[in-house]
Amino acid sequence: MSLPSIPGHDANCIFCKVVAGTIPAEILYNGEKVIALLDRYPIHPGHALIIPKVHCVDLLDLPSESFQEIVHTTQTVARALVGSLKLEGFNVFSNNGAIAGQSVFHFHIHITPRFRDDMIRFVHGHDTYAPGEMATYGERIRKHIRTGSFEGV
Repeated sequence: MSLPSIPGHDANCIFCKVVAGTIPAEILYNGEKVIALLDRYPIHPGHALIIPKVHCVDLLDLPSESFQEIVHTTQTVARALVGSLKLEGFNVFSNNGAIAGQSVFHFHIHITPRFRDDMIRFVHGHDTYAPGEMATYGERIRKHIRTGSFEGV
């Protein structure tokens, strides 16, 4: 079956091609709505990706019916990584949007093994809010949650 005829797939997307079986990948798990595989360009050996089978650009585009299997698969693969690689820790993250570092525009979750002295650091400036600023941001966000107003999203 040619990729363009598969509903919910993008013929130009590398992850859709993996799901369709037209390019090779080291598959760790193949579920109904989700696939897990080793990243070709790992931060560390064992770096895994959890990918919905339907094409969606980012978290905001992910169909709600895929959430449960995405989270369950992430936990299952993380447990397998910890057990098989004897990890003391790991990171779970997703880059959404080019400015956030997303390079493949098909939603996916990374599970990255961590090792003592691996020199990877997630450092921020430890900024704080100005007086009243946290409450202002909180109210802006709560307003969108209450109203379901997600214009431009």
